[in-house]
Amino acid sequence: MKLTRAASYALHALSYMAAQKHNKPVASHHVAQARGIPERFLLKVLKPLVSARVLQSIKGPNGGYRLAKNPANITLLEVLEAVDGPMRGAGSFNRDETDGALNKRLDDICTQVTDGVRKHLQKVKLSELITKD
Repeated sequence: MKLTRAASYALHALSYMAAQKHNKPVASHHVAQARGIPERFLLKVLKPLVSARVLQSIKGPNGGYRLAKNPANITLLEVLEAVDGPMRGAGSFNRDETDGALNKRLDDICTQVTDGVRKHLQKVKLSELITKD
């Protein structure tokens, strides 16, 4: 499994926010600077996290972003799927191949592997990624 750059940035941003000792909103430019993330890309990554209710967006001069729930209740699966979309376990096979039975079996194997990864990511919580900066 390989994390996309967007997923990696999301996890870095969320772990930064989770490590804050206060529950005040954190401006995106502070997160970007602290984690070395281009702010324009960070904003694109944070938007789906707000839609997925992982983050809250607070408008105004003291606004920014904050976690919508406790870091112990945010799973890696929900973060990754919010940013990258649902994980799917389908093989990419050439439709012209004559061995449909083999393609079906390979597709089943890919689905089983993805289900296992999803179950594991569901168990890993954001609170386990928090580092003290």
